[in-house]
Amino acid sequence: MSGLPFAATTPTSVARVGLRARDAEALAGYYRSIVGLTELSRDGETITLGAGSRPLLVIESDKAAKPDDPRSAGLFHTAFLLPARADLGRWITHAVADRIRIDGASDHIVSEALYLTDPEGNGIEIYADRPHDGWKWHDGEVEMATARMDIESVVGSVPAGDAGWQGMPENTVVGHVHLRVGDPAQAEDWWHREFGFDTVARYGDKAVFLSSGGYHHHIAGNIWQSPGAGRRDPGRSGLSWVEMRSAEASAETSREDPWGTVIRTVPGKAA
Repeated sequence: MSGLPFAATTPTSVARVGLRARDAEALAGYYRSIVGLTELSRDGETITLGAGSRPLLVIESDKAAKPDDPRSAGLFHTAFLLPARADLGRWITHAVADRIRIDGASDHIVSEALYLTDPEGNGIEIYADRPHDGWKWHDGEVEMATARMDIESVVGSVPAGDAGWQGMPENTVVGHVHLRVGDPAQAEDWWHREFGFDTVARYGDKAVFLSSGGYHHHIAGNIWQSPGAGRRDPGRSGLSWVEMRSAEASAETSREDPWGTVIRTVPGKAA
């Protein structure tokens, strides 16, 4: 079994993501059958999904919610980080066999990633990191790019005679969350001030990438769809909250970023 990914071993990391759903049952079904998460518990109409015994995604039912507006602040994607490259190869084989619609497949130098969109419009990334000791840094910023993934090579990393995709493996985590914001510079300042995050990359004035402990990014914020967005409408479906785990926190807290996105913090290290 692969160990816990580097992303989850830093002083602060992503613990869980909460989604507000117009049809919680259908959305949970998608994350089970397509993404490969396991249902861990239910509390009324709230469904918690995860990998192994680790909760990663909480789906909250709100049948009266308006559809998410992709031009507003909110979720760009939740990124599920697999423990090993072969796990990504297994997922690709599963996607081909089940004819799963994929939005993209990219090589980011530090990672290899697939992208898709759930039935309510929430973005999803499924990815595997390359070994972090091989990442290239220049003046505090990590080298990243967007190139075509070598899908054959990723699939070829799966050992011969392997049992194939069996769902998200133990030690899968939410590696990062990418947010739609109204202003990347304002987001950058907020994450510096509230979490002590480091800026590790920028895409001009359109996107910023931030992290704890030398990861390539735990949080990103972009304006590719949402330039100048104001506070998020709480009556819409989509992102409900992001939960961070911090080794420096002594109690659970909750705060809002400049666009009304709820960011929770819980104490402790990932285990």
